[in-house]
Amino acid sequence: MHEDLGRALNEVDDPELGIGIVDLGLIYRAEWTEAGIEVDFTTTVPSCPYATFLREKIDRILRERFREASAILVRLVFDPPWNLDRLSEEARKALGWAPSMTSSKNETSTEKLALRCWNTFGLTKH
Repeated sequence: MHEDLGRALNEVDDPELGIGIVDLGLIYRAEWTEAGIEVDFTTTVPSCPYATFLREKIDRILRERFREASAILVRLVFDPPWNLDRLSEEARKALGWAPSMTSSKNETSTEKLALRCWNTFGLTKH
C-alpha cells in the first residue's frame, strides 16, 4: 500500500468501531497506477450493511486528497476473507485487546474472538 494513500484511507473510520479502516485491515490494496488510484477493500463479513457507505467514503476522501488522480477505482472484495489477524496493533489497543488475544498457529482468530456486525437479518457473528 502506498503510504500517502494509507494515511488518507485510515481517516475513514469504521462506523461501528470508530477505528480507521486501514488499522482494521479492511484495505487489501491501495496503489497509484497508470490509470489513477485503485483500491481493493473488504468488510468484516460479506453481509455487512456498511459496504456501500464505506465505498463512498473511500471514494470521497481520495477525490478530495488526490485531485490530480485521473481516475479512482474502489472495489469491494471478499477474497481472502477478513479475519482478526488483519488488525493492526493500534486497532488492538483501541479495542482493549492484547496482541496475545489473537490467533496462535494452531487456532484461527475467529475461534478465539468474535466481532459483531448488524446485517439486514439481525446480529451476525464473525
